[in-house]
Amino acid sequence: MKLIEKRVVLHFTGFEPLDGVAHRARYERSARQSAAVWGYSLETGAPETGSDPLSFVVTTGERAAEAAPAAADKAATGEGTGSHGWQTKSRIHMVDHDTLVSRLRGGNTLSQIMAGFRSCAEIMLEGGMRGYFRHAWRFGLFFLFPFLLTALAIALTAQIAILPYGLGFSPWHMLWSGPLALCFFIFAFLPFSERFHTLHLFADWAMAVALGRMDRTDFNDWLEGRATAVRKALDEQADEYVISSHSMGSSVAAHVIGILLEREPEIFKGKRVVFATLGSAILQCALMSSATLLRARVGLIARCPDISWLDVQCLTDSINFYKVPVVAVSGHTDAPQAKMILIRVKQMLTREHYRKIRKDQLRVHRQYVLGPDLQAPFDFTLLTSGPMPASVFANPDEKRMPG
Repeated sequence: MKLIEKRVVLHFTGFEPLDGVAHRARYERSARQSAAVWGYSLETGAPETGSDPLSFVVTTGERAAEAAPAAADKAATGEGTGSHGWQTKSRIHMVDHDTLVSRLRGGNTLSQIMAGFRSCAEIMLEGGMRGYFRHAWRFGLFFLFPFLLTALAIALTAQIAILPYGLGFSPWHMLWSGPLALCFFIFAFLPFSERFHTLHLFADWAMAVALGRMDRTDFNDWLEGRATAVRKALDEQADEYVISSHSMGSSVAAHVIGILLEREPEIFKGKRVVFATLGSAILQCALMSSATLLRARVGLIARCPDISWLDVQCLTDSINFYKVPVVAVSGHTDAPQAKMILIRVKQMLTREHYRKIRKDQLRVHRQYVLGPDLQAPFDFTLLTSGPMPASVFANPDEKRMPG
């Protein structure tokens, strides 16, 4: 198998309040963990000035102490002369959507709560919730949780406010019960709810509606702009092109790649392209009845003969559609289906580390793009910067490193 010497990576980040600089810093930390676990050398370059999306170069290679004996063996067998081991150069483009996250989180608390419940109602009316429980009941519970929690808090707040009336006191007593109720909501519930990132999840569902309906001009213009930027990045010559996406970023990626295929159906011809969706949330948006454009773009990607689609899923991650065929459920049963890669977070982390995070579902959901404690069948850094073609992750028996 020919090793990758040069790779272009377009990574569509998940729904987090992080810009490209922060995502690059996290990538560097995770890559260092991977390098230590697998025993290879790593150099992460600085962000390229003026790059949009933010880009940087990652160089991985065989450690010098290991490369020298390998070179000697090759020279002795006539396989090569003076080889110094493998080296892979990957240019990473962080296609973050922090500008959209900031926009959705920009209002005051009341407006964010109202927007969240409006999104909840829209998803229910469009059949999204019914689809969640039909295909992945745990994802359905993930959808309902922040809204039920907030609804309960609002009900308790109202009960506190009308408590004097319920006890038969004069309505004038509501002059103190009203402020007390407000204090409960602001100083007790809101800080408590931040443990579960409730308002952030409200914004996440607002974005899901926007990407499903495609009825917001600002979002649509942003997607068109990202498609233009990605098209430019694809002009660079490379042995392999990896388009990776995490969580909500998979819906963004599907739109952007779909736009490119609509503009230029032969854009990927002659290229080795791997589309890796990690903990994908495409169906979070695509199961809405209005998401006809997103579903059509999923079909375009699936039918593109030059794209190999790997759908990485995890049993212990409740925020993905485990063992659900995303292409078929999007209405394309006759199209080539994405190759499901089933991983286990507990195989990537030490027992103590896994025990510490396993009850935090958002943290488990982020593990797809974080560094490992142990050598495991899946490693995000090796997928995007390793020496082996990304397609090796489609086969659990394939080696992750040359040797």
